[in-house]
Amino acid sequence: MKALSDLLSTDYGLMSLVVIAIVIYMSIWFGRFFKRHMDEDAAAAAKAEQSGRPTS
Repeated sequence: MKALSDLLSTDYGLMSLVVIAIVIYMSIWFGRFFKRHMDEDAAAAAKAEQSGRPTS
């Protein structure tokens, strides 16, 4: 219980929560970013394959 009290009431505990929140946000953002670009690349490759152009 002391650890939870320290986490929520001290400056280093609150900064730890901020860092944890930032890391979770970044992991979600990077996952969505990479997924979006992979989908765009796959669509571009499929379009290029249909038109008969070689992909680079």
